[in-house]
Parts: sequence; C-alpha cells; structure tokens
Amino acid sequence: IPRRGRLQKRESFALVKGAVLLVEEGEREGLNEETLPSLLGPRQGGRASDTQRRHLHAMISLLRPEDTVKLAVRLESVSPVRVRYLLIIGTLNQKQESLLLGMDFPGSDSDECTIGLVLPIWSDTQVYLDGDGGFSVTSAEVTRIFKPVSIQTMWSVLQALHGCCERAVRGAVIPGCGLEWAQHYRDNVESDQHCLNEWAAMTGLESVRRGTGGRSSLNRESVEKDIKAQLRDIMRTEDLENITSKQVRTALESRIGIDMKDYKEYIDNEMMVTMAQMDKPSRILDYLYLGSEWNAANFEELQKNNVGYILNVTKEIDNFFPESYSYMNVRVYDVEATDLLSYWNNTYMFISKARKSGQAILVHCKMGVSRSASTVIAYLMKQQGWTLDQALNHVRERRSIVQPNEGFLKQLHTYSGILNPEIRQPSVHNEAATGSEQEQKEEDSESPEEESSYEEEETDVRKCHIILMLLSLFFYPKSMFISMPL
Repeated sequence: IPRRGRLQKRESFALVKGAVLLVEEGEREGLNEETLPSLLGPRQGGRASDTQRRHLHAMISLLRPEDTVKLAVRLESVSPVRVRYLLIIGTLNQKQESLLLGMDFPGSDSDECTIGLVLPIWSDTQVYLDGDGGFSVTSAEVTRIFKPVSIQTMWSVLQALHGCCERAVRGAVIPGCGLEWAQHYRDNVESDQHCLNEWAAMTGLESVRRGTGGRSSLNRESVEKDIKAQLRDIMRTEDLENITSKQVRTALESRIGIDMKDYKEYIDNEMMVTMAQMDKPSRILDYLYLGSEWNAANFEELQKNNVGYILNVTKEIDNFFPESYSYMNVRVYDVEATDLLSYWNNTYMFISKARKSGQAILVHCKMGVSRSASTVIAYLMKQQGWTLDQALNHVRERRSIVQPNEGFLKQLHTYSGILNPEIRQPSVHNEAATGSEQEQKEEDSESPEEESSYEEEETDVRKCHIILMLLSLFFYPKSMFISMPL
C-alpha cells in the first residue's frame, strides 16, 4: 500500500536488539567512546553490543562533520557473511533535507565499511510495504527495496521515514533543487560490485503482487478476520525485536492451517497497524488522553480507557466511530498561520463536559505532537491555573514528542495573557479545599443561566483575541499571515 500518514513520527528510538542503533538528533561532535555506550543503552551486552559500537563508529567516520545520523537499521542480506545497514541522515544546515545511505561491511567482525547506496528524500518520495516483510522507497523515479531484520525494526524505520517525508514536503525539497550535499556521498560510493548489485537488484521485487488464488471474496474476508485475530495474539506474546515477517506468516499458517502466500500484503499492513496501536496514548490527567490518529482508530483501546468523548484537532482525519462517541472537530492544519486560539474556549468546555460525565476524553491530531498538544496545554492552563511553562512541562513529561509549532507557541503565550487576570494559583496546603471549591463552581456552571451565558463568554473572549491579534501584527513576521495552498 502507499505510504499513509498514520505512522507516528518520532525523532529518537530505543535500541532494538541486533538491528537499530540509536543516535539522538543533534550534533555529532559529542560522539566518542564515552558517549556511545549511553547511546546504545543497557539493553545490549556482550559481543553483539561491541559489534554494534564498532559498526556505528565505522559508519559515523564516513559522514561529514556537519551531518547527523537519525537512525541506523540492519537489513537482511543475500550473503551469509556480509552485513548491511540503512542509515537515515540529515544535515545541520538544512533541517528539511534527509538522505538514505546504504552501508556495507564485508563481515560482522570487520571495522571497515563502504557506501553502496545514496538515495535522497524528495517531496515526492513515497514508501510502500512490499507484502514480503519489507518496504520500498520510491524517490525521483528511483525505487529501492529494504528488508529490516525484525518487525520492530521495520516499524521504527517506517516512523523515521515518515518524518523525513513530511519535512521534505513542508520544505518543498523538489527533485533537482537542494540536497547538494548528497553529491559528497555519491562521489564516495566504494562498495564492491556484488554489494552494488544487491542494492540495485532488489528493485525487481516490486513486481511481486498478491494473487487472487481463486478464493471468493466472502472466503477471503473470513480468512482475513482469522488472520487479524491470530496476528494480534502472536504480536502480544512474541519478542518483536527478534521475529521477522516471514516467521509471523509461518506461525499464522500453523495456527490457521492454510498457505499465507496470498495474504502477504494484508499481513504486513495489519502488522504495522498493530504496531502503531501498541503505541499507547499519553495519559495527561486521569480523564484526559493525548494521542494520534492511530489511537483514535483503536476501538478496543478507547473502550479500555473509558473514553466517551473525542476531540479531533485535524482537517484531514475523519471521525472513525461517530455512532459510539461524542465528537468535537477543530478542522485545522498544522501550519504556523493556523488560528487555534479562537477555538480554545469551546475545546475547554468540551473537555470539561467529558470530565463531568465521568468518562475520559481523547484529544488527538495526526501524531499527537502539535495541534492536539497545544489544545491540551491550553486546557491545563485554564483548568489547573498553571503557567504556560508548567502546562508544557507537565505534558512533555507524559509525552516526550510534544512540540507545538512556533505559531501555536505564540498563541499559547497570548492565551496565557488572556487567562492571567483570572488565574488563581492553588497552593499545596489548601489543595483539597481548592478542589472542593472547583467542583462547586463547575456544578454551579451547569445551571441553565450559566449555559445560556456560554455564548456571551465566547464572544467576549473572541473580542479580546481579535484585539490581541491586531496588536500582534506589529510583532509577528509577515509570513505568519500568508495564505498557504491546501
């Protein structure tokens, strides 16, 4: 299937056994013998850990000083001896640009590697699951196929690739424009011909397509239902860092009793869906969850968390279960010029309504990083009487990937100014009393008179917002108000 926007974007990853080497995004100048062990983490030990450290050193030594490693993934190889890695790298000077490098080691004990593949990430780059335990990357009409050594590894690299593709689109990294620094690596491709053939020959695997097998659509639907149920059980019980897609298919064949050849693409898709849904939403308060599109599409998880309300802060994602949950939609894009502030009074009311009902609420956007996170931060500032820093730190402690865009941060500062005269900071010694008073206020606010005044309150807030936004014209860059094509 084509790359979908549902793969949650992350900028750092835990070390996956024998496959993914973690390097935080940032400058490489701190990478040395002392820092590498902490990067690789305590989960590895012995010879495997030592091999990965040596490989990481070797691969970093081929990079320019200003370039950074975002992720290194070990791939399957046709050779029982050679070791292959796929690196995702960026550069400090061009944050929107990314590059894929294929690295070849003649053997696991080797300390020397060579570059065998250079593939830029352009704005038209697409990622496809190939239905055979791997994925292909098509960039500027060049296609290469990669097979990570485990399911967990493939999940991690797909997330990273999704982030690179999104940044390339936002930065308008068009083929032929930009990425001049990639030429440095093209000039240093030195892998032998056997390695180069393997990087190139895999392109032909894209011609593999799922066959119909003569099965009726009704029978296929029944089999896919069984696959989905058994697949989730397998992925809950197996070590995802060490099991491959092929091993999963073998396990499914054993359980269901039929050949899985015709279901390769379906199985790969369901594995990625399951991996995404295993990334739990972040519990911000007892009744408030912050998450992604994946979480909003996971009916079982929503039920488990006692969710009765869903706040959808996207323009591109549908409401998945309108018959089962109360929805509120804030139809906006994640761009700096988007006006979120004008919605925050209504979103506060909606979240408060969920809390008063005794049910939980999920606030989500596409990734749970910017739009929905900003809305949750605004809610906490008003509900808890917190400063912007307090609310932001609280959310990041529970969801480290949160990063409102610059426009939303400025609006949060503006909103803090609106709330400040009304904020009463609760003290520790009277927390219980404050809680009781708050509950009484909320009960009073449910009266018909207060409900009828919501509209007037919203009008006052909007008037204040308009005044502040007019004043901000003297401070905001003009680019904030330029219309963007959608």
